[in-house]
Amino acid sequence: MKRQAFKLGVCAAVFAAAAGSAFAQEIRIGLQEDPDVLDPHRARTYVGRIVFTSLCDKLIDVNDKLEFVPQLAESWSWNDDNTELTFKLRKDAVFHDGTPFDAAAAKANIERAMKLPDSMRKSELTSVQEVSAPDAETLVLKLKSPDATLLASLSDRSGMMLSPKTFTDDTAAVGRKPICSGPYQFVQRVQNDRIVLEKFDKHYNAGDYAFKRVTFLPIPDSTVRLSNLRAGGLDILERMNPSDAQQVKSDPSLQFANVSGLGYQQFYFNVGNGKRAETNPFKDARVRRAFELSLDRNVINEVVGGGIFEPANQPFPPASPYHSNKFPIPARDVAKAKALLKEAGKETVKAELAFGNNTTTSAIAEMVQAMAAEAGFQLSLRPTEYAALLSEAQGGNFELLMRGWSGRVDPDGNIHQFVTCKGGQNDGRYCNPEVDKLLNEARKVPDVEKRREIYDQAQKIMQDETQAVYLYYQPWPFVLSKKVKGFHPSPDGMIRLKGVSFAQ
Repeated sequence: MKRQAFKLGVCAAVFAAAAGSAFAQEIRIGLQEDPDVLDPHRARTYVGRIVFTSLCDKLIDVNDKLEFVPQLAESWSWNDDNTELTFKLRKDAVFHDGTPFDAAAAKANIERAMKLPDSMRKSELTSVQEVSAPDAETLVLKLKSPDATLLASLSDRSGMMLSPKTFTDDTAAVGRKPICSGPYQFVQRVQNDRIVLEKFDKHYNAGDYAFKRVTFLPIPDSTVRLSNLRAGGLDILERMNPSDAQQVKSDPSLQFANVSGLGYQQFYFNVGNGKRAETNPFKDARVRRAFELSLDRNVINEVVGGGIFEPANQPFPPASPYHSNKFPIPARDVAKAKALLKEAGKETVKAELAFGNNTTTSAIAEMVQAMAAEAGFQLSLRPTEYAALLSEAQGGNFELLMRGWSGRVDPDGNIHQFVTCKGGQNDGRYCNPEVDKLLNEARKVPDVEKRREIYDQAQKIMQDETQAVYLYYQPWPFVLSKKVKGFHPSPDGMIRLKGVSFAQ
């Protein structure tokens, strides 16, 4: 892959010098990983969401201030007791296959997200009791109880719209050729090589999109990604290696665009998913706590993070009103870690650490391996392509997993589906009925102060059990060619191409 990506960069430099005006019709975006399935109801990767942002419009979107704004829905309103949400939809949107977008299509999409056996959106839509389309421009969601999280879910993959004509018994067909209603339509995917989209001229905002083609190129090696950008083979890259920040800032041919995100990087334990959980030493909470105490988040930030990997100890970033000061980040304490292992009857612990195979996470994994060794952990490292890693995690093929979450506007999106007993992304099968009760209650409470108190109660339980180890809050460091203009980084980490163009 590295050799292929380097070759791409060299060829792109030659091509860029000779292609002229035709070259300016395409923007090429370097991704850190290859996305998983291109079906928003079944997908779970951050890079997949970046692709979907150009491919699949949603009912509503968020702006750079994290406010909800219209997209396929022009407006929305609640009834008096917040148990019925009514959307008024656009009349001028069509799917890429030419069929009109209307309330019946929206109803079919939300019901598919709720009922598809392998849908990743089920836990985001559990409050929805019934979906109706009283007329072509009106969509009504009747809820079982008030849900303060629902708008946030519908501003992401739960609210993305696919052509219902593609909903057949062959579920996988949707992901092979997704037909949405976004500003760009699907053309081609070559696994681990590229995803190609072309401008959809019938999009209601087509005039706001300058590029005829968008090509996404997965290049896990951050050095190769940056070399490709400098050589002209890329125009934008996401998640620059933090150690490259200074040289990028001093390069007049590049632009550095960094923004604090909503997500986090964490270590996650398999405590109840399949056979590997049965023999996993991390089933013991004392071993999990000992592992956390073996880590120095500040050193990881300084050495790997270049100072932009702010240490974390909870799922809510400091910018969130739900961030709590009740849970300080524990300092590294090797002696206490050893004592906990001894208390658990283990002088040493042999375990496997699985992680996404890219430059940054590989460097973190090696540092963690060395740090944990001083406390008695013998960690073997298993780097894996990220989409494959998530698939294996879902099947329980891990003991200790390092994974990232890009974050959501509503706090529920950063915690509920990962820790509740039946959460759609609870790969480790952690289960505490009291945590479920609290997090389900938090979904019904609109008041920020009262809701934060509930989250604090849930976090206290999970912190005591070391349900997971949060490592740092995820920043979004983008690098752009100097010719790119009009790009604004967003805290949700998405690449929005509306208004973006090349300088003449």
